[in-house]
Amino acid sequence: MLKKLILVVAMALFSLPSMAKPIASDEYHVMPLMNGQQIPNLDLKDVAGNKVNLLALTAAKPTIFFFYRGGWCPFCNVQMGQLKAIEPKLIEMGFQLVGISPDSPAKLKASMNDNKLDYLLLSDENMTASQAFGIAFYTSEKVTSMYRAKLSVENTLWTTPAGEQRLVLPVPAVYLADKNGLVHFQYINPNYKVRPAPELILTAAKLLQGQ
Repeated sequence: MLKKLILVVAMALFSLPSMAKPIASDEYHVMPLMNGQQIPNLDLKDVAGNKVNLLALTAAKPTIFFFYRGGWCPFCNVQMGQLKAIEPKLIEMGFQLVGISPDSPAKLKASMNDNKLDYLLLSDENMTASQAFGIAFYTSEKVTSMYRAKLSVENTLWTTPAGEQRLVLPVPAVYLADKNGLVHFQYINPNYKVRPAPELILTAAKLLQGQ
């Protein structure tokens, strides 16, 4: 009876929606999901607007999630190209690539076409995943104005605790999760110009593959 009760409670907790973490004041104060923690159980939209559950993705096969700022970011486009180059090796090892950004489904489709991508891109327009992974942050007033004026970033503005209107972006991040949705590797760098080398991601995938 006790074992059955524990199982029911565990299943109920597992089915609860992921708790969003507070949006950080800047990129240096994020509180990211760490190794040994569970991938959030939430839905995002693909390029066609269909719902895709993150845990369902990991249940199908080990998954490499990478968060990027948007198709407007040149550093993100370089990273997407690097991941495209190693995708055949990752597929051979049994992994799938999933990109997540604040871009709308329509903008994701444009990025897929421009970069000739085959892997899955998901829209995090409401920053649900970025907050659940603990990597969402408010950009500064200067950065918000510059990105909107010079890079035509049209993302929704968020109101800070001080009542100011700012862009909210994810710190670029990479997560490797097994089929149980457990994180085995994560790379988060507040310096958006620095992304993990493809060789590092391949090495992390090989280590997870060997477990």
